[in-house]
Amino acid sequence: MFERFSSGYYLGELYVEPHDGERAVIQRVDHEHVNEQLYADGEGVERLDAPLVMKVGGGHIPVGGDEDVPSGTLAIPQELADDALPDRRNVLLADADRAETLLRWEGWEPHVNA
Repeated sequence: MFERFSSGYYLGELYVEPHDGERAVIQRVDHEHVNEQLYADGEGVERLDAPLVMKVGGGHIPVGGDEDVPSGTLAIPQELADDALPDRRNVLLADADRAETLLRWEGWEPHVNA
């Protein structure tokens, strides 16, 4: 789904569509798979529900998992959507270190927040 793009990001293509939710989401199974493949370090029990951080357009957004979203789709809140959506888009996914830094700037604590 994602390939290494740079020292801090992976690149993938997703179908991006607006939705009425308050946060960005991808299919829960896809979310857990990406978390396991790109964010887990293989030590002990690890969370697979931590938000992913994706860059769509000019901004970073935390992305959760949702069973109601089709595989390969990123559903973003209406207020973040532009007039060209829905559409297939290149999406950058922050690697584990960059994602943790970006989430901490927003007040997310890995062992407290879901």
